[in-house]
This record gives sequence, structure tokens and C-alpha cells, in this order.
Amino acid sequence: NLREQRPESDLRQTPGPCSVSAALQEQLGQLALQDFPCGLGSWNKSRFATRRSRRGGQPRLWADPAGQEEDMPPSEESPEALIELLKDQHSPWALPPGCSPQDQHLREMAVLEPKLIRGSNVFRVLKSLRIVDKGVSEVDEGLLQLEQLEELILSANHISRITSANLPRTLKVLELCCNAVADLQDLCAQPPPELQHLGLGYNRLCGPSQDKFLTAAFWPNLVSLDLSFNNLTDLLGLVSQLSSLEKLRILVLKGNPLALIPTYRGFLVDSLPKLSVLDDIHIGFDERHQFLGLARQPDLSLSEARVVVSVGDMKGVPDPSTLQQLADDSGFPVITYSYCVTYEFVEGEELDNGSSTEVCLSQRFFVSCTAKVFVTPGKPWEDTIDYSYRKEHIVKDLMRLKSYLAAGTIVSVVEEKAYPCTGALQGPARKDKQKKKKEKSCELRSDPPIRRTLGTRKVTLEALLATEDLVTTLCDFGILITEQPPQPPSVEEKVRSRMELAGQRVVSVRANSSSAQPRGWSQHPASSASRALTHILTSSL
Repeated sequence: NLREQRPESDLRQTPGPCSVSAALQEQLGQLALQDFPCGLGSWNKSRFATRRSRRGGQPRLWADPAGQEEDMPPSEESPEALIELLKDQHSPWALPPGCSPQDQHLREMAVLEPKLIRGSNVFRVLKSLRIVDKGVSEVDEGLLQLEQLEELILSANHISRITSANLPRTLKVLELCCNAVADLQDLCAQPPPELQHLGLGYNRLCGPSQDKFLTAAFWPNLVSLDLSFNNLTDLLGLVSQLSSLEKLRILVLKGNPLALIPTYRGFLVDSLPKLSVLDDIHIGFDERHQFLGLARQPDLSLSEARVVVSVGDMKGVPDPSTLQQLADDSGFPVITYSYCVTYEFVEGEELDNGSSTEVCLSQRFFVSCTAKVFVTPGKPWEDTIDYSYRKEHIVKDLMRLKSYLAAGTIVSVVEEKAYPCTGALQGPARKDKQKKKKEKSCELRSDPPIRRTLGTRKVTLEALLATEDLVTTLCDFGILITEQPPQPPSVEEKVRSRMELAGQRVVSVRANSSSAQPRGWSQHPASSASRALTHILTSSL
């Protein structure tokens, strides 16, 4: 048993069920490195028997299983057959989906050289360790037993604090993506000197307090740095620190608020001349020549973002004029309809380009910031309503803008219904409407339009936080049902309503006549009610 053969000082004794050591212990137990078809057993016992060399030398492990196939007992399996059991996806001994190549390599080694990974020896051969989404919250000192470890991947866990003294000095790759790291001070106390890649994407780093830890004094051999989707806002301060990393060639900063600055990419390309890849996009010679000298412009604005919102055209709105025909024949006033598009945007400064105006309809908290509702100018109905709306927004609070883009915006189609001006009587004319007086005054007034939302959709804008500069969305609001105008009752409805009214009179007459029957009523109640109903209908019609 693997656990029984480990000394008391191995990884099993490290504290904390959420530590890296505990997760590694569980992962090794799932690999079953000492069980068939791995490890030593009756299935391969003769292959690893201790023998003397022909020249009388020291004993050695028999390491030529292919040459012993003829002497292999019938009860044993060849190494090729054992490895095939590990690789075949339909085999009961195959690894479950999601396992790393390092896990497969350990199991194959447990077949070919089982004594090399027996007990605590396995920690001396591990060069790569991948523990992803295992609930790890502590990087403990048990990792120091991995003397040959070069790659440590701890993505999608709950790590908020890293003590660099617990990291092997041989480490070259450290990936901590999707954790809760907010401070780099403990990590930079004694960082691995040979580290070449540091992955800190999707964490909680905020500048400029953390920028000072991203220098060559802590990472002299760093080639690749991933800081994507954090909360870094000081572009100028960050670049001044990163410029000391002479070996840095790959940098990822997308998803940070500073990446929303219009001159973000050009400023970085010109400020870091040795950089080869920025935000997963290769920096070519033409691009570097295009932004040459941009970093030295004194009037360069590096603290605000500009977002342009445009609305094109709209199709599919039902024609409201067809609903007015019946209303016009019945003497109803003519109603005019107009249509506009509303969208929400984070509060900030806006530039009016003269082509449109905005109206603040409401305010509400949108994630961690307040949003305004902007309205395009109203347009009359057409088969295709062309808005040609364009508005530029300037936002200096980059953190609020990031929260807004991550949550998306709300777009709505609003119908405005306006009635014509009506007259209002004033003075003595209100007391006596039948008399016509010269001093009677009439004032025209117009009621405010009635707004009705025909459809609402959410538009995702998260792509603007990455490398996209343009998000184009076609909003499908479904079938728009316009309001039906009031219609006069038909002849059948008039007759039906009078019959119902007559029936009510019959009941009333019968109820009032329960003590004494009127003259001319029959002794049978049914025939009396029938004659009464006929009499009332005749008089009503």
C-alpha cells in the first residue's frame, strides 16, 4: 500500500485538508500507482528480479523487458500489454477525463520502473504538478519535498495568499489563474529565482500598490507575465515597473480597466520595445513603426476611456395607421405615433455631437455603478426606421466602466403615442354652457405623450474588455403587438346588452312581486315571466 510505505515526514502529515499537499495526496491515491497494471506484483515479478551481471558486477534491476519475453512465465503480462491497458479509453484501468499528461506519465513509469516511484520516491521524479479546481486555499511547505518540480499549475482554486518560502526553488512556471490573490508581497519575499512564467490572470490585483512587485528585482528571468482581468488602472505606473524586466517577451493585460484607454496598446508597444506578444496578439514590425514615439507625447491622455454608441435602423414594427381607420370613422381624435430606442450607460461625461439629444428617464444601480437611460430621437413609423444615432461617452472612472461592460446594457424599443391639442373652457362659460358670451375664453392644451415599451433585450459587452474594439449586435425583440384602439359595439352586441338588461328587470319585477301578483299574470310562474320578458323587450326595442 502506498500510504503504508511512506515515512512520517511525507506530505500526508502536512496540515489542512485544503492544502496543496492534501490535494496531491488525494490525486496520487486516485492514480493507484501500486496496483495492477502498475507497480510490482505477480503480473511482472520476474522482470524486476535482482540478478548478477555476467562479469560479476553489482546487482542491478533487469531493465530489458523486451529481451525477456521468451523467458516470461505464462501468468505474467508484457510491458506493452500493461501500458495498452492504461491507454485504451475503454479499459477499466484508463485514466478519467481531465487528467494531465503528467498523470499518464507517472502511470507508465509505474509499469516500466515501479521502484523509482515507490513510496516517497515519487516526489523526487515529479517535474509537473497540475491541481485545478480542487478547492485548494493554502500553498503549504510540503511542496518543498518536490525537489525536481519545474511547473506548478494551481488554477481555479481559492488561494488568496502565497508564501514564496514554500515554493520549490527549481520552479520555472507558476500558474495561479482564477484565484483570489490580491497582494503580491508574500509571493515576492523569496520568489523562485528561475521563474520564467507567472500567471496571475482573473485575480484581485489592484494598482498602483502592486506595481512595485513586478520588477526585475523579484523576477530577473521572467519571460511571460499574465495579469489579465484584474483591477489595474495606472497604465503609466505599471509600464515604468515592467520596463525593468529585460527578458519579458509575452504580456497579457486585457480585461483590466487600463486596457480601456484608447492609446493603451500603442503606448505599451512603444514603451516596451522588446515585447513580442501583447494580449495574445503578435507585435509586428509595421505596428511597432506605427506607434513609434507615442510613449513620449506629453499631452497623451492615459486616464480616461471613450465609448461610442450607435443605433442603426429598425424593422418589423406594425403599422399603427391601420389601427386608426375604425377610430377615424367613429369620430375619435387622430393619434400620432413615434418610436425611439433607449439604452443604459454608466454615468459620466458625454460629448454631444449635435446629431442627437439624450433624455435621462431614470437612474438605477447597475452592478456597482449608477446607469442612465439615453433615448434616441423619436421617429415616425416606416417600414425601415433609420435612426443614424451616434453618441460618444467619456468615462474617467475606469473601474465603473469595467463593471458596466461586464454586466452588459439594456436596450428597449419605446412607442410614444400623442393626442392632438384639446380646448379648455375658463371663466363664466363653465357656469352656463348654454349661453354664448363674448368674454368666454378657450385655451388649447396638449397632454404629454404616453410611452409604452414594446420590447427589451440585454446586450453583452464583455468582449470590449478583451481585445475587441467593436461589438455589433442585432436585437430581436420578437413579435411586437401594438395597442388596439377602442371599437364601437356591433348591432348584435347592442341587442344582447338590451336583452341582458331586460332579464335584470324581470328578476327585479319578480323579486318585488313575490308577495302579491300583478293583475293579468298567470298562475304559472314560468308563463308569467315569459310574457313579462316579451313585454319589456317590445317596449325597449
